[in-house]
Amino acid sequence: MRTVGQALVEGLKARGVEVVFGIPGVHTIELYRGLAGGGIRHVTPRHEQGAAFMADGYARASGKPGVAFVITGPGLLNALTAMGQAKADSVPILVISGVNRRASLGKGLGLLHELPDQAAMIRPLCQTERLEDPADLEAVLDRAFARMATGRPGPVHIEVATDVMPLACPAIPRASQPIRPAPDAGQIRQAAHLLNTAQRPVILAGGGARGCDAALTALAERLDAPVILTVNARGMLHAHPLGVPASPSLDAPRALIAQADQILALGTELGPTDYDMYVRGGFPDLAGMIRIDVCPDQLARHPAALTIAADTGVSLAALFPQLSQKQADGAARAARARRDARAELAHLHPSMPAQLAMVEAIRTAMPGAQIIGDSTQPVYAANLFYDHDRPGGWFNAATGFGALGFGPGAAIGAAIANPGTATVCLIGDGGLQFDPAELRVAVDESLPITFVVWNNASYREIAEAMRDAQTDIIGCTPSPLKLDHFAAACDLPFQSVAEHPADLQAALTTPQIGPRLIEIRVTS
Repeated sequence: MRTVGQALVEGLKARGVEVVFGIPGVHTIELYRGLAGGGIRHVTPRHEQGAAFMADGYARASGKPGVAFVITGPGLLNALTAMGQAKADSVPILVISGVNRRASLGKGLGLLHELPDQAAMIRPLCQTERLEDPADLEAVLDRAFARMATGRPGPVHIEVATDVMPLACPAIPRASQPIRPAPDAGQIRQAAHLLNTAQRPVILAGGGARGCDAALTALAERLDAPVILTVNARGMLHAHPLGVPASPSLDAPRALIAQADQILALGTELGPTDYDMYVRGGFPDLAGMIRIDVCPDQLARHPAALTIAADTGVSLAALFPQLSQKQADGAARAARARRDARAELAHLHPSMPAQLAMVEAIRTAMPGAQIIGDSTQPVYAANLFYDHDRPGGWFNAATGFGALGFGPGAAIGAAIANPGTATVCLIGDGGLQFDPAELRVAVDESLPITFVVWNNASYREIAEAMRDAQTDIIGCTPSPLKLDHFAAACDLPFQSVAEHPADLQAALTTPQIGPRLIEIRVTS
């Protein structure tokens, strides 16, 4: 007899799932019965938050949904922070949990892992469905995958009642591929007209443009338009004369936008952690922009001359043939913006150029690596200005939701998504202590991850914000791990280097087999 748990795993595999991150429990045993011989790799994190962060990193690196299995109650609640990060950054992850038997729900009987209404706690964050009848399994899975593929991506939750998991269930047919939303032809013609008549166009590219590297580059070259890349679009147009890998929170990209006579915004929510990080206002008026986004709700949040609710890649393919070749000063405008944006870092804080240099040292020592960051000072600096050399290879939790502890799990997911690709987790000593145990997973899975720990023995970024606010600095000096001992406990090779790019490069170019840990001793 095929159970619901077994059929659910078969349904995941039929929909392209290759890896599941999860911690088993008594409420999910039937799912694990399905995993046995089911052809899906299982990775065991040390905490459910880590499981969902791994699913997030896997999704960003692979372009496919990441999947996590968690137990009823505390397991699901532990994953909520990571689900919030995925929601903020539009990352498709599917979290599958148990829920108590159907007859007990809402009755407060004191069952193991019981919550008053588990789905009600998830519903404000994302789509959630409860499977109560085996006959509904196919439809529930289809809706979940369609939600992740055809609208604005994000987390989706399915809960399966414990008395439903062992029931008999028919096989689930292979799902059809969801169709990406196409743009209206008339709107594409209108967008082409506006762009063809512009003399100084500028493109804003966000996370919704990821995966469209070639199409975006071709369109920018045809328009001779500088492309300002938000954090989640970094790595696109690397070293290209039209690329501006700088935060629109800085004055230089804002000046470029203000001087433009047409703005094309692609897959960007125009959120303040990208566009107004320092909450100072004064952003140029974008009311005349052309905006393309897969989410109609997003399009309604900002005035625009033209909004196109469609997939970015499909829209670029439709728009490109209708554009005229321009020969203007786009490269010169982009070069000025890059130069001035980088120079701004020193004015924001005297240590920022040195922090950026450390990130660039990683890129130099490990070309083509994927760098996954946590909320730590060099990541903040590079989010303001940094040109990564791999599309989709720079992402972190320092924008949007801003969850500390994101780095280790997300790096593990990314390394599994791209086997053989060098992977770096850049994290602070404070952030590391949110999820330190996940480093053991990298050892278990023999993943070539370099954990680079920025050790300033504090929550330095918060301390500096308190100082700027002229308040007493309290709670910002948690004692750091003794990283040499911690590395030994994790069976990780360890090196400690000074805060100098040459020292870090030397450590990174040491031959690597499996995961390792490198400490940067920060004294400035």
